[in-house]
Amino acid sequence: MPAASFEGLRYDDLYDGYYDLDVKEALDRLPREIVDARNQRIKRAMDLSMKHQYLPENLQVMQTPFRSYLQDMLSVVKKERAEREALGALPLYQRTIP
Repeated sequence: MPAASFEGLRYDDLYDGYYDLDVKEALDRLPREIVDARNQRIKRAMDLSMKHQYLPENLQVMQTPFRSYLQDMLSVVKKERAEREALGALPLYQRTIP
């Protein structure tokens, strides 16, 4: 199995906005082109996985799986949520996972 067998995904692509509302909020605050690129990587990974194929070698060498694009915004969202909780304010978003 090649070293970059995750079909070009970045580590931050694995965060799920449906599971963690902080991730959803962070993704909503990111520029549209970053979110679009994330969605394209996820679609490509799912397509290659369904076909039981790997990303071509020439594209594997160009990948940057550990370059973060979500962590900075996610830390801001988590700090804001913690500050609201400390001040006793109502949360901005509430949802329970079924």
